[in-house]
Amino acid sequence: MVSERAMGDTGPSIGQILKKISRMVSASTDKRATALAELKQAEAGDPFKILIGTVLSHRTRDESTSKATERLFEVYDTPQKLAKADVRKVRELIRSVGFYNMKSRNVIRVATQVVEEFGGRVPDDLESLLTLHAVGRKTANCVLVYAFNKPAIPVDTHVHRIANRLGLVETKTPEQTEEELTKKVPKRYWLELNELFVRFGQTTCKPIGPKCGICTLSADCKYYREVVEPRASG
Repeated sequence: MVSERAMGDTGPSIGQILKKISRMVSASTDKRATALAELKQAEAGDPFKILIGTVLSHRTRDESTSKATERLFEVYDTPQKLAKADVRKVRELIRSVGFYNMKSRNVIRVATQVVEEFGGRVPDDLESLLTLHAVGRKTANCVLVYAFNKPAIPVDTHVHRIANRLGLVETKTPEQTEEELTKKVPKRYWLELNELFVRFGQTTCKPIGPKCGICTLSADCKYYREVVEPRASG
């Protein structure tokens, strides 16, 4: 059985950490959900659209991802249609995302694989998802969580950064962070962890200039204790 105690014998549990993060996210002036959560709601959890949306979201702001997916799915709303798409037209539709030239080819190739290798249905297991072009562990886990409601921990830059700042893990790569979090976080929290951490990272625990002064986790935060406090007293 995985222990919920996350930060030592007297520190908060994983459940308490997530509850505090949820409150801070809810209190933020930025009420918008992540692009994937919005896509899930708008498209009724369509696995294909969530898969393509996740591929498009790589190194791209949520607002740009949402704009691109909306335009793309107005024209190509099934894997069969996208597999036959003209790459030039796809490129124009997704121009708002980063690396749109490469991603236009990637999404067509992914759609073709879904049609030819999986009968037009996005697979719902990690191993099969990882066989798709341009799909790594983060993307695969996002599809499991946002499309199929299967417990997984997608680790992007926000999750990796926050988990290390809080002292939940001490890792160098997102892959290592995923491995450690799956050991330390009870599975019942896996579905909510990515959404909460990403929104927390966008609103409070930012990469540059984190808002430690308003964070209710500061007292138990390794980053605050080892970096912020020494600077303030120096």
